[in-house]
Amino acid sequence: MVVVRDVFQLHFGKTRDALALMKEGLAIEQRMGYPLSRVMVDVAGPYYTLVNESHFESLADFEASLARMGQDGDWRAWYARFVPLVREGRREIYRVVEV
Repeated sequence: MVVVRDVFQLHFGKTRDALALMKEGLAIEQRMGYPLSRVMVDVAGPYYTLVNESHFESLADFEASLARMGQDGDWRAWYARFVPLVREGRREIYRVVEV
């Protein structure tokens, strides 16, 4: 299993706007079968941080989901509205291990 975290640093004061758009985006992603597990915002650390965390059975499953989203007109239109709220971002991908 892999965990994917998309970490966004939002522009000052844009968390509320981003969360409203995120609800719309989640509906689109859910329709496409993207397994978003949770959305988180900062409590401490860098201000105006928004994190989407998703779990996939494999890296190949994640890559296939990305390809589907990139081809979806509704998702592309939503993303064009989300991007102006973001100052910068990064993606973290972790492989879950048993210890």
